[in-house]
Amino acid sequence: MRYALVTGGSRGIGRAVCLELAAGGFPVLINYVSNRDAALETKRLIEEKGGTAELLPFHVADVASVDKALDEWHEQHPDDYVAALINNAGIRQDAMMIFMQDSQWHDVLNISLNGFFYVTRRILKGMLMKRDGRIVNVVSLSGLKGLPGQTNYSAAKAAMIGATKALAQEVAARRVTVNAVAPGFIATDMTKDLDEAALRTNIPLGRFGQPEEVAALVGFLASDRAAYITGEIVSINGGIYS
Repeated sequence: MRYALVTGGSRGIGRAVCLELAAGGFPVLINYVSNRDAALETKRLIEEKGGTAELLPFHVADVASVDKALDEWHEQHPDDYVAALINNAGIRQDAMMIFMQDSQWHDVLNISLNGFFYVTRRILKGMLMKRDGRIVNVVSLSGLKGLPGQTNYSAAKAAMIGATKALAQEVAARRVTVNAVAPGFIATDMTKDLDEAALRTNIPLGRFGQPEEVAALVGFLASDRAAYITGEIVSINGGIYS
């Protein structure tokens, strides 16, 4: 079977993407680190709509955790492979750079950038052998234009954008596509601490986006309909110039 793996799939954009991919026919692997209850809720919502889902806990920034979880999954699913990988896991730890702690820099880069590397490297083998695969990286407006107070987050997402374009060229001959979506301000737990009323004035559409709107774009890029699109960074930000 052709599975989809969504890192950070228990809440927010990740949950919406899990639901979207399940609706598109993928059995979904819901990755999470510690919030099992939220992951179980995502699984319940998928199954309630007739889809199939499994939990796959591991820490994307811990290579041993990644390898162990994926090795065990492959042992239990010898005839299956991950045909769609959504690298969604990420965190914000905002601070002006002059006040930024080492941990704030390393934690943000480790989860977004190293997590992308550790997981994608493992999943690519099956895609290349099957000559079939969709990789979609969830980046950010912050990685395209930079945002003050997010030097760490902007650096992580900008690096993923460069990696997306490079990897797309490496694997295209094997019919594996690699794209990224760059959300702007989306109404999730990650943005609940932001001043939405003030920020809306800078968004031409006048509102924050919804996770389901991002998920619809991810679902398209993960589908057969997007087979001739690769190496692209697609903004979804309500019209903010980036």
